[in-house]
Amino acid sequence: MSVCYLLDALFLRRVALLGILGLAMGIGGGQANAQVLVIAHASVPADTITQTELLDLYTGEVRFWHNGEHVIIYDLQSQGETRDSFYTFLGKTSSRIKSIWLRRKLSGEGDPPERLASEEELLVRVQSTPGAIGFVALAGVPPDVKVLTRISPNLAQ
Repeated sequence: MSVCYLLDALFLRRVALLGILGLAMGIGGGQANAQVLVIAHASVPADTITQTELLDLYTGEVRFWHNGEHVIIYDLQSQGETRDSFYTFLGKTSSRIKSIWLRRKLSGEGDPPERLASEEELLVRVQSTPGAIGFVALAGVPPDVKVLTRISPNLAQ
């Protein structure tokens, strides 16, 4: 067996386990009025993040953490309450952010955030990628993932 095959199998197992745990605990997609957590890899030098700092990251204005580590941004693919709450908190629509990244890509200033299919997958990627940041509405975030801020439903309005 190749190393890539083993790593892919391990990754898929972790995503499946998180999905099962999420279903058992009643967490995951489709949570009405769920709190959105902005999460980061344990290596990220920040312990908190402001709305302005988050906007700077998600629009590509800032591409490195203050220790020089490259920021890896993850987003969710599908429109949903979690994604809508996050972008409302940023003060931008997801289509506006998309147009900002399109302009950046065309001018050679960077690629847009990778969009993942589920919150469980996003959590696994942030957990395993140094410098990564993302957002989820999951209640059970592992202790080796930093929660930089919590967006309550009334703050995202």
